[in-house]
Amino acid sequence: MKKIIRTLIFGGMVAAAMGATAQNTTSGYFLDNYNYRYQMNPAFGNDRNFVSMPALGNLNLAVRGNLHLSSVIYNLDGRTVLFTNPGIGVDEAMKKFKNKNRIGSDIKVNILSGGWGAWGGYNTVSINARANVGAIVPKSLFSLIKEGVSNRTYDIKDVTASARGYAELAFGHSRDIKQVPGLRAGAAVKFLIGIASVDARFNEANLTLGEDAWIGQTNADIYANIGGFQYEHDTNKQGREYVSGMNLDGDGSIGPNGFGMAFDLGANYEWRDFKFSAAALDLGWISYSNTRHASTNGTQTVNTDAFTFNANDDADNSFSSEWKRLRNQFEELYQLTDNGNIGCRTYGLAATLNFGVDYTLPYYRKLHFGVLSSTRIQGRYSWSEVRFSANVNPVKCFSADANVAFGSFGTSFGWLLNYHNTGFSIFLGMDHTLGKVTKQWAPLSSNASLNFGMNFPF
Repeated sequence: MKKIIRTLIFGGMVAAAMGATAQNTTSGYFLDNYNYRYQMNPAFGNDRNFVSMPALGNLNLAVRGNLHLSSVIYNLDGRTVLFTNPGIGVDEAMKKFKNKNRIGSDIKVNILSGGWGAWGGYNTVSINARANVGAIVPKSLFSLIKEGVSNRTYDIKDVTASARGYAELAFGHSRDIKQVPGLRAGAAVKFLIGIASVDARFNEANLTLGEDAWIGQTNADIYANIGGFQYEHDTNKQGREYVSGMNLDGDGSIGPNGFGMAFDLGANYEWRDFKFSAAALDLGWISYSNTRHASTNGTQTVNTDAFTFNANDDADNSFSSEWKRLRNQFEELYQLTDNGNIGCRTYGLAATLNFGVDYTLPYYRKLHFGVLSSTRIQGRYSWSEVRFSANVNPVKCFSADANVAFGSFGTSFGWLLNYHNTGFSIFLGMDHTLGKVTKQWAPLSSNASLNFGMNFPF
């Protein structure tokens, strides 16, 4: 059994330390002969037909956020310790956390794709496995974890975690608009099959340390749509049953669990040495069946056992021992009621807006410069960035890109190398170049990526 609160509240920290996710590389937006430009703007076509290597046509591994692994782990006297270690000062630890610590990612595994010219334009078909994941943990929670009894009252608001997974079948078409010279337009329709969804909202936790107990006022909701999912239950000291965990051992299995539809729209306009482009991606919705709802059903007041901390690591009530016991009793702070299956639940997709300007040097037309603005519209998980790139196609079979981005998660340097020839193409790059890593190759920054793919042009 996995404790549900432990899984969801602290999932953001784990994702920062170990997360590997995938998304389209924006480093390739302006790159000549990069096969997957159409997934960032459906108006873009290719000079050649192509078919992807199954599962390896467009593989992108990335992690994005402002909660870094270097904020959570430290080197203390040659040992790797967590920020909770008493040897790490409170001020030193807390200055690394933001008021809202965010982890977000878009997972897109390309199972099979292809593109070909026909019907007056360029056509594409893609089969993808997708997921959208996000978590926000406020600084006040890390303060509680680190400071223990230093403060008597903690006001923890808006701890959220969201994950949605689905399969996607997409059909796209783009063509030149003959009535407007220089204008090209494209669109894609996507049919979605829901697989799983979890939406956890810990809206409130006002915790007060008394002499004999923690007193908490809490408000939370969890919506889970997963085949075979069941909440586990326990009984508190007052004899009331509450949700203590979750498992996947119930009736059914993970599989199709909903449906939806979405559209991509795009346009590209050439004027002299400039190309102006705009796209709106994932305009749509997905509805999941069999929603398992757990809730406090409003704000409730609960009590937990008293906790006393000792700086001595060998003491029975050492910080690590007491913190473990406190962590295990977060389920009691959030004594959720299992409201059963409440039916379908519908979500809008996380839409993306891309706006680009590309300028080709008139005296060396193999070199061009681009500016791309990308904005993700996803409520509290929204983000934006602006990426400046230099793109070169020195020979027929090779193109390359170098870029720098500024946005919600700081500054990053990206690049992409693309070999493309009849019969075979391969690309390799990073939107966020890998910085310092641990011995296990986990990035100390939560912004890193690796982009790789093999395809067969013809």
